[in-house]
Amino acid sequence: MKFDHILIRFGEISTKGRNRRKFVDRLKQNIKVVLPEYTNLEYEGTRDRLYIHLHGEDHEGIVNKLQHIFGIQSFSLAIKCESDLSKIKESALEAVKGLYKPNDTFKVTAKRANKQFPLDTNELNYQIGSHILINTEGLTVDVKNPTINVRVEVRSEATFITCFDYKGAGGLPVGSSGKGMLLLSGGIDSPVAGYLSLKRGVELEIIHFFSPPYTSERAKQKVIDLTRELTAFGGKINLHIVPFTAIQEKIQQQVPENYTMTSTRRMMLKIADKLREKKQALALITGESLGQVASQTLESMVAINDVTNTPIIRPLITMDKTEIIAISKNIGTHDISIRPYEDCCTIFTPASPKTKPKLEKVSRFESFVDFEELINDAIENIESIEVSQEQKDEFSSLF
Repeated sequence: MKFDHILIRFGEISTKGRNRRKFVDRLKQNIKVVLPEYTNLEYEGTRDRLYIHLHGEDHEGIVNKLQHIFGIQSFSLAIKCESDLSKIKESALEAVKGLYKPNDTFKVTAKRANKQFPLDTNELNYQIGSHILINTEGLTVDVKNPTINVRVEVRSEATFITCFDYKGAGGLPVGSSGKGMLLLSGGIDSPVAGYLSLKRGVELEIIHFFSPPYTSERAKQKVIDLTRELTAFGGKINLHIVPFTAIQEKIQQQVPENYTMTSTRRMMLKIADKLREKKQALALITGESLGQVASQTLESMVAINDVTNTPIIRPLITMDKTEIIAISKNIGTHDISIRPYEDCCTIFTPASPKTKPKLEKVSRFESFVDFEELINDAIENIESIEVSQEQKDEFSSLF
């Protein structure tokens, strides 16, 4: 069977009222970004559907990629025909012949969006079902639990026939909720936080803090690979690698050991917030889960958050580790995250970090050092690269 269209159904986009067109346009743009190699595709959007005309393109590769695009509730390979009964019957038969096996069952589910069509849905179901039954062997009707559900959607401009639905990723189209800066460490949690933010329509830029020679080039490559995995859900992502060695060394020298973790996180947020402002993003995103480690207690968050008024999104805040690991495996980041290359968050971890740090104390410890100069120097020397699915070992610098 030769499918000529893909019919895309919206989920949450359908609730957007007057703003729906903006969401549909963003979804269409995101699909084009993810499918650049399919140059013959033609897109047509309506209020409640998006249609992709294949023009002979291989649908299998397209189906695999569409399943990762946020904003799609479900989609189906479809045959488009004229809204004429004889044409509908022949197209439905063609669709079923390409799918069914002996002893399969089927039913016809017609939807008459075009109320001017002369037959109602019951008559359509009977006419199409009878035509299929007469012209096939070994196929029987089962209206309750069929192997094949032949869906016929009669619209004024054309009729679309589908037989199988693919589940979409749900959520909102990436970019429809503004831009956020994800602090990506290289562990299990932060890539999952990035994935969940993408699902809510947030466009991501990623920040990673790199401390050579304490952290290796392999740790850096690990973060690039994690970023590339996330591009499957949101297209190209800009990754900003911040040189953090001088700041971490100064913290180790000047701040009492049990407060070094708190101070380190505060410096990270300061840098991330300055970069966020430069990139015109609206929020910072972290992989924190409440109580998971010393820096993720409520007391620690109060002391760390004090350096910025920018909203901090924490998608994992109420999840436990097993839930986070399950998502990481599902999205393909888990095996990369567990590579044994340490990041700057783990190499200087104190033996007994403060779980209830006092804001006034950490502020006083930091007051003896001019961190602002070190922060500005780190920002001036950021390495920024654009990561995409197509890139393997070569990356193009943005600056």
